[in-house]
This record gives sequence, C-alpha cells and structure tokens, in this order.
Amino acid sequence: MKKINVGLLGFGTVGSGMVKILLENHKVIESRLGASLALKWIADPDLERDRGIAVDAGLLTTDTEMVVDDPEVDVVVELIGGYEPAKGFILKAIENGKQVVTANKALLAAHGDEIFSAASRKGVEVGFEASVGGGIPLIRSIKEGLVANRIQSLFGILNGTANYILTKMTDQGKPFSEVLGEAQALGYAEADPTFDIEGIDTAHKLTILLAIAYGVPIDFNTVYTEGISKITPLDIKFIKEFGYRIKLLAISKDDGEAIEARVHPTLIPDNSMLANVNEAYNALYIKGDAVGNVMLYGPGAGMMPTGSAVVSDLVDVARNVIRSAVGRVPSVGYQSACIKARRIRSIEELKTEYYFRFSAEDRPGVLSKVSGILGKHQISIKSVHQKGRDLVGAVPIVMITHEAKEAAVRAALSEIDRLYEVIKDKTVLIRIEDWK
Repeated sequence: MKKINVGLLGFGTVGSGMVKILLENHKVIESRLGASLALKWIADPDLERDRGIAVDAGLLTTDTEMVVDDPEVDVVVELIGGYEPAKGFILKAIENGKQVVTANKALLAAHGDEIFSAASRKGVEVGFEASVGGGIPLIRSIKEGLVANRIQSLFGILNGTANYILTKMTDQGKPFSEVLGEAQALGYAEADPTFDIEGIDTAHKLTILLAIAYGVPIDFNTVYTEGISKITPLDIKFIKEFGYRIKLLAISKDDGEAIEARVHPTLIPDNSMLANVNEAYNALYIKGDAVGNVMLYGPGAGMMPTGSAVVSDLVDVARNVIRSAVGRVPSVGYQSACIKARRIRSIEELKTEYYFRFSAEDRPGVLSKVSGILGKHQISIKSVHQKGRDLVGAVPIVMITHEAKEAAVRAALSEIDRLYEVIKDKTVLIRIEDWK
C-alpha cells in the first residue's frame, strides 16, 4: 500500500484533533483512500504540554524548517495560524514541491492569491477546507457540489463565538460583557476576542468564500465589517417584539452588475432557518440559480470538527497525488485565466430595511422632528414604537423602515443625532434582511 508522508506544523487544538483522527481512524481512511497517511513529523515549540494523545516521541520536533525541507515529506499541514512565520513556511513547502493543507483563514484572506499562484506554478495543491466553517464542508460544496450554479447570494453565520454570545443575550437577557466573560471561561472566546466579536474573523471567511463563489481575486479590504460589541439587551428586547432575531451575518449578493460583501449584525425573521442556528454552531445559506436554496449547518470550530476538515483535505490531496491528477480542481474552483476583478458595492450603495433606536427627551414634538428628517431623506417608516422612560429619563423610540439607501440613512441619522436638545445618545442602527 502506498504511503503518503505528512509533516504537521502546529500541535495545538486543531493539530491535536487531526493527529487523533489519523491515529484512531486510520483503517477507515485507508479503505477509502487506498493508501496510508503516515505522520512523519509533528513540529511545535511546546512539546511538553499534554495533548491527551499517545504519540511516538520520535515524531516530535521543534525544528519546523527541517519538516518543510525533509524530502520524504509529501504533504505539509500548516496549523500555526497568523501571518508569519506561517506564510513563509507554506511558500517554502510549495517551492520544495510539497502539497499543502492549511486552516489559516486570516493568512488566506490576506495572501491567498500569492499562495495559490505559487502552488499553481509549482504544480502542487493547497487544501483549505478547514479555513471556513470548521467541520462543515462549505468550500468543497461550493467548488464542486454547486459547480453548475451561478451563486446569487450567501448568508453565513461563520463565527461560533459571536453566535454563542448573541444566543445567550437573546435567550437570557444578559449584557454583552457578561456573556463574553462566560464564553471566555468556557473556552469559546479567546483572551483577546477582538477578531471574533468585531466581525474580523467572519470577514476573513467571507473573503475566501467570495473568491470561490464568484471567481474574484482575494481582497479582504473589500468586505465591509462591523461587530457585535455595541448590541444591548434593550435592543434585543425590542427586536424580539418585531419578530426578529439578531445574528452576525456574512452577506454576499450578486445581481450581475456588482457584488455585495458585508459583515454586520443583522435582523432576520425569527421563523427563518438561520435565525434558529444557535450557540456556537455555524451555517451557510446559499442561493444558486439552478439548485435554489441550500443550507449547510454544523460545528464551526473545535478540535475534532476542524481536525476532520483538515483530514478531508489530506485525503483529497493524496487522491490527486496517487492518480497524478494534481490541479484537477483549481484552488478557488475557477481557472486562473477566468479570475477577474469585479465591482464590489460600497456600503453606502446598500438598499435594505433598517431598525433604528433613538434615545429622546420625553417632550412633545420629538417624534415629529425625527420623522420629518427621515422623510426629507426619502426614508419611509414601516412601524414605530415609543417606549416608557428609562433610568436616565430618555424615551426609547424604535422604528423599522421600509427599504432605504444606506447613504440617505447615514445622512439622516447624522442630522438627527445633532438635535442635542432632544436626542440624548447616538442612534442605534441595525440592518434587516427580511426574507422568509
């Protein structure tokens, strides 16, 4: 039986999951692959920490360069994370003619084109299923399962930490800071959770999905990004009354002329499938012109789910090596000559419905002033609730609008927020995707 030698860089959570799967499921993997995936090296600067896995000490090394240069290593798996030295190791592995598997979404969102181009020139594969959606086969589904479709839209819950926080805030009425602390204690959130809660991690993943869905160059800077740190229990309470739930969504739409690419808190109907993706789970709702609507759901992170995705890439790469079919499926699913830049709509061009919450002085005429400014900017109100006085004396005025243009909304809210004698705090704005 042919043996494919694997060199692992990074023996952390995901690396441990990959190793565990290779050791425990080697028979079923071999029966499906027709070859063995053999760990040749495991490189990590910390070899003392107990991973709960019995590994031959002869496989362990702190010398990452040696793993990348070893002529007997067929596939290098990069699970270090971050930009450097991960990028340097991947490019050197490619230059050495090795296949590569990575889960590094931040690196791919910033330097994916460079990495994929280097792999194409050298005639090697880069597998990256684990970079988006953890254990859910999102990338392969779009690249291969939906290859016959023009992808018309994507709506994704792609960060388990943010989804866990919003779920607990919604179901238990707790403030953001308290739930974040609980998520950190449970290991769902990092000590520095910025990438998760400010939408950056989700935007990295959307950047990769844009390339696969639309054949555009990878450019993280084109994705508009907002996080969830300003969401309050007060807003969640009002949102429930209107029949919505709030999710941090990755959203993309292609109307044939331009592409939307945005990440932000979004209100969606509480009876929709995505609204009921809770806790740390992820989901991607895809609309294709031929297939219609498809939703993929499952664990978006974690040792074993993400390790499963890494091993799936190892098997896929190994199959192509065995059959001399490397490059059979292009890295992002499009032939390199067909990857073309397209216009990405700015957030100011967005047309959607909106939720507003104003903190207003409790006096006659305030609502008419606010409504007048909105009307001046062609923003039509669908519904409005005026609530009782809060602890500081201001009255929450909550509105849902009909579809309006973002540029007009921003201009109107800027004007409203300058009514300092009656508006006591910056207006809260949350966008709505009102589909069933």
